[in-house]
Amino acid sequence: MELIQDTADLSAYLAADDVIDHHHPVVRKTAARLAAEVADSYEYARVAYEFVRDAIPHSQDSGDLRVTWRASDVLTLATGICYAKSHALAALLRAEDIPAALCYQRLTDGEGGLVVHGLVAVRFHGAWHRQDPRGNKPGVDARFSLGGERLAWTPDPSSNEMDYPVLYAEPHPVVLAALRAAPDRPYLWKTLPSTL
Repeated sequence: MELIQDTADLSAYLAADDVIDHHHPVVRKTAARLAAEVADSYEYARVAYEFVRDAIPHSQDSGDLRVTWRASDVLTLATGICYAKSHALAALLRAEDIPAALCYQRLTDGEGGLVVHGLVAVRFHGAWHRQDPRGNKPGVDARFSLGGERLAWTPDPSSNEMDYPVLYAEPHPVVLAALRAAPDRPYLWKTLPSTL
């Protein structure tokens, strides 16, 4: 699949906003701590990915009812669903001047419906590489990789699942609206977008 930037301006994938708030002290402090452990930007990207994947539990897995969407809140509260964790990873990458995009899949939800799943793409060697910071669990073994995708799930087109090819510089409005409107995760679960 060819990944398509929603803007040709690569600087958009380094920008801070109210969601990917990499200018926030919590994001800067976390990025600085992770960067101090590694020798180069490739290792930093892997360490940042593993930090978000492993140290910030997916709220469904942990039973946390709080809904986070701003990167600094995800890092402060150490909780979030796939979208929120993707926002946190994008912020940590951008904090170290590594272009990061938000991207999505449509997957079955296990209850006969479809749901949009959030990912991150990181740019190295002139190409984008998708990563899934959702968090591993039995049956899910996502890994950081610049040499072939190691995502949590591979969409099954026969089940109407798909990879969306667009790389967004900002969260998709449908995703962000669902997160912002949800007072808690059970409410969010009923209102997750099924398509972009």
